[in-house]
Amino acid sequence: MTVNRKFFLGFIRIHILYHAQTENVYGVQMMGELSKHGYKLSPGTLYPILHSLEREGFLKSQKKNVEGKIRKYYTTTPAGNKILQEALGKLKELTAEVMG
Repeated sequence: MTVNRKFFLGFIRIHILYHAQTENVYGVQMMGELSKHGYKLSPGTLYPILHSLEREGFLKSQKKNVEGKIRKYYTTTPAGNKILQEALGKLKELTAEVMG
């Protein structure tokens, strides 16, 4: 993982939690959404992040059959919602400080 990816990993995780809180998300969808924000992630980078968020208890997954293929959808857990709110509070505080 490059220095930039390491640096922006927190932002990527916040993006994922935010979108998973508002709707069920899946990997390819999140890759597209993140690319809109300038994050170019390969599946080899994104899927370990999703799996990590699930192992940490911030996301839960459900498999669904979509046109004969199994797709894994993610949504936030109560712990994921809580950490997202905490992160957004810290982000607001940081933004206010650095943007003056």
